[in-house]
Amino acid sequence: MTHPLNSHQRLQAAMAIGTRAEPRDLDVLIARCRIEPDFFVRDMLTWALTRLPADDTVARLVAELDSPLPQAISQSLHTLSKIGDVRAWPAMDPARIGNALIAHADTEVARSAWRAAVALVPGEDRDELASALVAQLGRGDLEMQKSLSRAIVALGEDLVSVVDERLHAEDDTVRAHAMATRDMFDDPDAGFAHVLDAAKRVVALGSETTV
Repeated sequence: MTHPLNSHQRLQAAMAIGTRAEPRDLDVLIARCRIEPDFFVRDMLTWALTRLPADDTVARLVAELDSPLPQAISQSLHTLSKIGDVRAWPAMDPARIGNALIAHADTEVARSAWRAAVALVPGEDRDELASALVAQLGRGDLEMQKSLSRAIVALGEDLVSVVDERLHAEDDTVRAHAMATRDMFDDPDAGFAHVLDAAKRVVALGSETTV
């Protein structure tokens, strides 16, 4: 999987490594995840890593979360979410490390952290995670806000009260995002752009929302 290979060749190489699933390939897979520019190749690299024993991969992927390279962090988070091993949770638990990953300045790192945290959070830590995620309401563009809302909703409707606390936030963007997220609890299949636009209109009119 050297750099001169084109994307199709790199995809085939990652597939071959995943098919044979030998732990000796762990180093080259993780190294490639840090720099691979093609989305489909990165996805194949993740698949190859999920084929290796979790006892070998989880600790190495967690170590990548301290990398100075945003792609190394986001790809490791994505892979950890696919492996689904709860041993990775302490590395992203906001109660232990603050919101370093969930509030990361890099968009892709933050989005990957949201998805990974929701996938790995133990039941007893769901409230803490929900509060950390809700603190990010209003951040980013439409796609980023949609990702965050989906992550919050995926935690379970019993945590909707955490979102309700932000329905009267001073910031209009936060308030609209909270309203849209609240609507998604009621109708998860609703188009996010539509519910966010509706929420923005309510905020602009200065209407009070009842829940």
